[in-house]
Amino acid sequence: MSRKTQRAGAVATALMMIVTLFAAQGSGAAAQSEDYQVLPAAEVQPTDLPVFEPTPDEQGDPQFVSEPVVQPLPEGEELEDLQVDSLRELVAEIGFDQDMSRELRCLAQAIYFEARGEPLAGQLAVGRVIVNRARSPLFPDDYCSVVKQPAQFSFVRSGRIPAVRTNSVAWQRAQAIARIAHQELWDSEAQDALFFHATYARPGWARTKLARATIDSHIFYR
Repeated sequence: MSRKTQRAGAVATALMMIVTLFAAQGSGAAAQSEDYQVLPAAEVQPTDLPVFEPTPDEQGDPQFVSEPVVQPLPEGEELEDLQVDSLRELVAEIGFDQDMSRELRCLAQAIYFEARGEPLAGQLAVGRVIVNRARSPLFPDDYCSVVKQPAQFSFVRSGRIPAVRTNSVAWQRAQAIARIAHQELWDSEAQDALFFHATYARPGWARTKLARATIDSHIFYR
């Protein structure tokens, strides 16, 4: 074979390899479009690459919320520093707590059953009576024992408190009022009262007590 023939064969072989290579790059899921220009590695500079700055909403890990988030209630002085102009605003600021302690739950249940149909001032007054009793030497020293004391609250049956409608707005308000009464975050006309009854009732013991205030449909005594 002549030298010219060998050279022609080598050129033909090289051409076949090039055609095969380009055919492979132009097929399959990884094929690139004709408009895409691939630069040799040596020619790629940092300034040639687009830079994407994340927006504030894109920074950090994404968070998905499927239900309302209940913020933890601040404790101590932070609650006292809440700037509100009405009891209604304070109730809205505090919200409700699904993980209340047993004692606060008993207080909230008493407010719910005794005064859930009353305006907020009336509910707070009922809560104050229970708080005052727990602090008085004349009554048990915890909310649950005060509420369950025999012959004191008509909604209690055989020492048991009925179930509340936990998904109701009335229960959520009662929870907030219980926190307000417990921490004395709002003044009440029933400030030092230990007894109360509905305005339509005439209990015998009322004659021996000093009336403190009439709030909505209840009369409070000390």
